[in-house]
Amino acid sequence: MRVISNDGKNLGEMPTSGALKIAQEKGLDLIEISATAKPPVVRIMDFGKFKYEKEKAERESLKKQKTSELKAVRIGFATGENDMLIRARQAEKFLTRGDKVRVDMRLRGREKALGRVALDKFNFFLNMIQVEHNLEIPPKRFPQGYSAIISKAKNKKK
Repeated sequence: MRVISNDGKNLGEMPTSGALKIAQEKGLDLIEISATAKPPVVRIMDFGKFKYEKEKAERESLKKQKTSELKAVRIGFATGENDMLIRARQAEKFLTRGDKVRVDMRLRGREKALGRVALDKFNFFLNMIQVEHNLEIPPKRFPQGYSAIISKAKNKKK
């Protein structure tokens, strides 16, 4: 196995017993870094310090990840054009932040019988959103109305 000392120097290849002896003399642990390598790589260091560095690296990688949330915007069948414009601006704000937006149109009572008119109004609302967006899930009919999920369009670089 290939042995690395606690200060990062390569001690070369040696049998397991030799590596364990060196680790015990220094009062440290023998930690397997890469088991799949040929030969396997081990490091002589304090196990507590090794765990701490590994957890610290995981925390740093989590900070760099961008999480996008699913935000919801709800409109109604009888929602006026100005109110729809306010909701469209709200959806634009969510999209520019990188979040996905679920647009719901709730239908109540006799409004459910006017499905074609409701779909036209739903598509009118989607066209009001001025930020470039993709329909991840196109408008679908549910018993309560229509629903769609949109996300910000990716800019294609040439």
